[in-house]
Amino acid sequence: MDAAMVLVGRNGAGKSTFLKMISSKQLVIPSNLTMLSVEQEVDGDETEVVQAVLESDSRRVDMLTREKQLHEIVNRPGLSDEEKEKYSSELATLYAEMEAAQVDKAPARAASILFGLGFTPEEQTRPTKEFSGGWRMRVALARALFVKPDLLLLDEPTNMLDMRAIFWLENHLQEWTTTIVIVSHDRSFLNAICTDIIHLHSRRLDQYRGNYSNFEKAMREKLTQQQREYEAQQQLRQHTQEFIDKFRYNAKRASMVQSRIKMLERLPALKPVEVEPDVILNFPECEVLSNPVLQLDEASFKYTPQSPLIFQNLCIGSHANSRICIVGENGAGKTTLLKILMGDLMPTSGFRNANRRLRIGYFAQHHVDQLDMDVAAVELLASRFPGHTQEEYRAALGRFGLSGDLALQSVATLSGGQKSRVAFASLAMQNPNYLIMDEPTNHLDVETVEALGKALNAFKGGVVIVSHDERLIEVVCKELWVVRDRTVTTLEGGLDEYKKQIYKLLAFTSWILS
Repeated sequence: MDAAMVLVGRNGAGKSTFLKMISSKQLVIPSNLTMLSVEQEVDGDETEVVQAVLESDSRRVDMLTREKQLHEIVNRPGLSDEEKEKYSSELATLYAEMEAAQVDKAPARAASILFGLGFTPEEQTRPTKEFSGGWRMRVALARALFVKPDLLLLDEPTNMLDMRAIFWLENHLQEWTTTIVIVSHDRSFLNAICTDIIHLHSRRLDQYRGNYSNFEKAMREKLTQQQREYEAQQQLRQHTQEFIDKFRYNAKRASMVQSRIKMLERLPALKPVEVEPDVILNFPECEVLSNPVLQLDEASFKYTPQSPLIFQNLCIGSHANSRICIVGENGAGKTTLLKILMGDLMPTSGFRNANRRLRIGYFAQHHVDQLDMDVAAVELLASRFPGHTQEEYRAALGRFGLSGDLALQSVATLSGGQKSRVAFASLAMQNPNYLIMDEPTNHLDVETVEALGKALNAFKGGVVIVSHDERLIEVVCKELWVVRDRTVTTLEGGLDEYKKQIYKLLAFTSWILS
């Protein structure tokens, strides 16, 4: 890999804005560099998924188009020998260029990338219009990986992926030969791929070599050293000033006083170290329910009588203090399972049994779509939960790090992570005793993911999370549910065992494809 540069910084620091400045060439980028930014999903139309990827390579498309044109010209009746030789020579040159560009291997390479990102061979031949926005974002990512630009810009690429696809992407990017600039909150992903960290803070950029763990260590050491230097200088200034004050009017020591005054003037103006405040999230206190809290007994589900079963004969349950993390490939039914647990969907057969005092707080994967963008965060809470004081709404937002002017800003002006905090505050206002969360780490920064893990562990009620974020699972999970093949199983080995299974699957599929 040439370089994988990762932009890190708190929510609202401007990471995504900085990435857009690069992609829009507001910053100076050499004109000879090819650049791609994965920001928008591909359009949904009749184009097959694999064809959408192949068409992203304009040079390949131009060569194939020219090849077809030259074939038609060479085989045209009445062509003179001189013209035939001319176009045949051009065709031979074109074939050499196509061989060097490995045009014949492009379909297999496109299929391999799509398979790594979770598309089955059958899905690769379906029109893009049949896929959701999240899956079309995967197509956009596949197009960028297929083209191999000199500079690839990725903004939270793991948000759209399940854990298997994330592990595949890690392996793929480790073999990348050009430069990547990434914004991501996924600590494990960053440690696997990045060569440099660019820390965006206090309207400045600081660069560190190494992965995220190296950056954390280097930054701590740097701040410690800066604080020592500041304290040492302050002590020197104090002692020197005391000497000046004591002997300012002593004629015998006038030269020494003047020397020390000049020394003070020459000292660089060091400032105390600016330490970013810790991110703290707090879910409210709640009553502890008696067990069992929530159970599915021989529960099966399908959306219509004609559609296939999504789940069959599920027998699972949770307790008042459960910490359950749910994993599985996209499309396996994780979100559907959450809706069954919440009672939004009822089993086609079997039973859902819930404690009658159960109050579920739900955090949806696409929570941003449910927020009113035209009002301030305080006003949003007031419209959803009328009857409280302004101070109570602001306190609710403050528990999730939205204090001061942020609480009064229009939701539209907040960063993705700050919008997530508004959603957390809205959830907390429901006074839940059981939390169900679908991909809560999307749009959060690394520090807020850590804070979320601590807040969930401190919460007195039960917690069920769908997540692909390894760090959050490591911090919170006491029980790992794997959704696969119409069933839900508890994996005794937890996340480590699940990762082993994924790596074995990736190794096997890589061998098959090769």
